[in-house]
Amino acid sequence: MTYFILLAVVMWLAYGNGANDNFKGVATLYGSGTAGFRQALGWATITTLAGSIVSILLAERLVSVFSGSGLLPPELLGSGTALSIVGAAAAATIMLATILGMPTSTTHVLAGALLGIAWTTSSLSSPWPAFLKLFALPLLLSPFLAISLTAIAYPVLRRLRLLAGITRDSCVCVDEVPVVHATSPVSVALASVSMPQFQLGTIHECGERYEERIAGVDAQTAVNAVHYLSAGAVCFSRAVNDTPKIAALLLALNGHSTYAALACVAAAMAAGGVIQSRRVAETMSRRITDLNPGQGLCANLVTAGLVLFASRLGLPVSTTHVSCGAIFGIGLVQREARWKTIAAVAATWTTTLPLAAVLGACLYRMSISFAH
Repeated sequence: MTYFILLAVVMWLAYGNGANDNFKGVATLYGSGTAGFRQALGWATITTLAGSIVSILLAERLVSVFSGSGLLPPELLGSGTALSIVGAAAAATIMLATILGMPTSTTHVLAGALLGIAWTTSSLSSPWPAFLKLFALPLLLSPFLAISLTAIAYPVLRRLRLLAGITRDSCVCVDEVPVVHATSPVSVALASVSMPQFQLGTIHECGERYEERIAGVDAQTAVNAVHYLSAGAVCFSRAVNDTPKIAALLLALNGHSTYAALACVAAAMAAGGVIQSRRVAETMSRRITDLNPGQGLCANLVTAGLVLFASRLGLPVSTTHVSCGAIFGIGLVQREARWKTIAAVAATWTTTLPLAAVLGACLYRMSISFAH
């Protein structure tokens, strides 16, 4: 019975992770107008599944970290009850953020839930050294590192583009307004079956294009192709980093198949992204800063590189922190950052971890009371 409860909780957590996180990698595609929402979401789903499949080969150490090793007392390691509580507290917190349209971190909520249980089973100061070592430093440093790298990388890439003679021009769209001239019942009937005439309507700027050619290829086409690849790399690296964190709750129970756990988590993550990612997608893509394709590409390259590097070292960084940090960096360089949205995202980050900790501690206390 405990196993099935744990499985249900892990699937709920994985679903919430997908709903909140899957679109983050392709947010720059959607925000820059390179892809529509459905097109970007489809690419995110495919590359996330690919990352989940590969995760077992690159991130084994994360499984140990997120099963509570080094933070929970030995008697709770492998406990189905404790693991279910961690998953339930984390899932409830991340789903709340998703409903509010705020990008949050699965690493945050899992770390918070683990801390809450550790706090209730130890002295007040006992969990903190392990928590700081395992979680706090990577979580605190990663967004600032992403902002710094993006602020350095974007001017360099922009300079290289100008040296290559690639210019960026705005394209202008003209809306066409159908006009039907009808002065009699006969002409009205004819107008209803004939081709409408058109006149010029509203003129507005609808995007930017990179001119010139690179090695015989249109510059805009090349930028779009690399942008797609970089977005896929972010989704892939996020899945490599996040899938073992969630699967760790199942894998901590002895005898459970690694491949089966990863398959369950991957399927639930994909479902969450497809069904419930729209609100977070709008926040990430449209509300932090304006992006053009080149800026989106730069942010994605920084995000993918940092997350893959962290996964290789077994560091539990937050893809949310890194991807938001990279987009923040673009906004800072361009002086177009929307501080109201950034403040709301930062507030979400600072509240989700303690909220998950409180939920974890309360649920664990309730479980002890019911057991007695």
